[in-house]
Amino acid sequence: MTFISQTKEADVVLIGGGIMSATLGAMIRQLQPDWSIVLIERLDGLGLESSGPWNNAGTGHSALCELNYAPAAKDGSVNPAKSISINEQFQLSRQFWSHMITAGHIAPAKNFINTVPHMSFVIGDDHANYLRTRFEALKPNPLFSSMEYTEDPDQIAEWAPLIMKGRTGSQRLAANRAAEGTDVDFGRLTQELVGFLSAHDGEVTFGTEVTDVTRGADKRWTLSLHHPASGERSEITAPFVFVGAGGGALHLLQRSGIPEGKGYGGFPVSGKFFRCTNEDIIARHHAKVYGQASVGAPPMSVPHLDTRFVGGKKALMFGPYGGFSTNFLKAGSWLDLPGSIRPGNIVPMLGVGAHNLGLVKYLIGEITKSRAAKVSAMQEYFPEANGDDWELITAGQRVQVIKKDKKQGGILQFGTEVIASEDGSISALLGASPGASTAVPIMLELLQRCFPRKFKLEWQDQLKAMIPTLGIALNDHPDLAAETLARTAETLTLN
Repeated sequence: MTFISQTKEADVVLIGGGIMSATLGAMIRQLQPDWSIVLIERLDGLGLESSGPWNNAGTGHSALCELNYAPAAKDGSVNPAKSISINEQFQLSRQFWSHMITAGHIAPAKNFINTVPHMSFVIGDDHANYLRTRFEALKPNPLFSSMEYTEDPDQIAEWAPLIMKGRTGSQRLAANRAAEGTDVDFGRLTQELVGFLSAHDGEVTFGTEVTDVTRGADKRWTLSLHHPASGERSEITAPFVFVGAGGGALHLLQRSGIPEGKGYGGFPVSGKFFRCTNEDIIARHHAKVYGQASVGAPPMSVPHLDTRFVGGKKALMFGPYGGFSTNFLKAGSWLDLPGSIRPGNIVPMLGVGAHNLGLVKYLIGEITKSRAAKVSAMQEYFPEANGDDWELITAGQRVQVIKKDKKQGGILQFGTEVIASEDGSISALLGASPGASTAVPIMLELLQRCFPRKFKLEWQDQLKAMIPTLGIALNDHPDLAAETLARTAETLTLN
């Protein structure tokens, strides 16, 4: 790994040192060993923005506990389709990680993944009725067959003692639980994947900013580079570029000038978490307990009392508390949002503002919330929480996608979106959750869109070796689903 790149040409340039570039780089290195790959990161290390363990939820998002993936319809019914889709995607990620370990490409899974039960917990008749309906919609599906449901306070207390101890009142409580849930340290996983790339002739450059992206007459992309620490400037040229720079991707996409990127905007949302400082409390909780989001809150703001493993050490967090900053990156600039405004995205951005007043109200309420009010909100999930046992930390920035909409002018899209030029020579990823957990299927989509001929005619056998159920809906094949879940669990050596 270097800090100043002397390379002038490469076959592939990856912008950003997070889980997306790491995943794509690890895939391409195995599919095309002869291609030269350069990864460029603006900070002095890997996975320091949204992939960092303190900057994301760390949940292996498989829709086991995240209620926003299966909301109630107006008639009270619950459609399980989105939850099933997300779970299917996470299984692809698990298979790829399992392959990387089995092949000896990365270290054992205990370094980045741990078994932590996933729970949903709600209070009140309406929420309990919804949770039961959701459970009944998901339980018959093979990928959710292990899910349990209860309204018994004693059972809930056995699953997660902290959320019941000291609880008073006669309100109806409900919870569901999936014991096979996971916690993933995506920062550590990013380091492992990039370590594999680096060990196999990939070049990794730190402390280097990509300041411009232009296309020459030869159809190759030239990236202008700046290394602030030394003042050095240089250029690198490549026929394929991936912009996996998190919140910084929008600006570079705009600089590329590709028509597919016009009209997109970004809405930044920041967040804060309480992190427990009391080791006794940390030891008494072992679950990811997700609740219902506040009215108007973005999906990424679903409250959760969350067991984490960071650097192999158990931790406990609660949050997030929404915030707003015009930065697109945690280590970005307050000019990021105003600097992203273009004639083509003004209407979509105004449309989003006009039609998301609930979100605006939510953010204002969160920004003005006192520490005491934050502790009070935590006590809804942990009644005996003492504010003295918790420190408030700032988590990462998320930039939600704003795109054109004929009816509203613009819509705010939660999730991720791959944007690629017509010829597939440049691609960018915009958006947020459940991004990291679904990095593998997202990068598979990118490969298929940007290299359609190679994907269809040359790479299928290699990809099948990495991801045996690629192209198969596990939820439609119960026996294969059970076999795949068991096989990856064994390979990943989940504790």
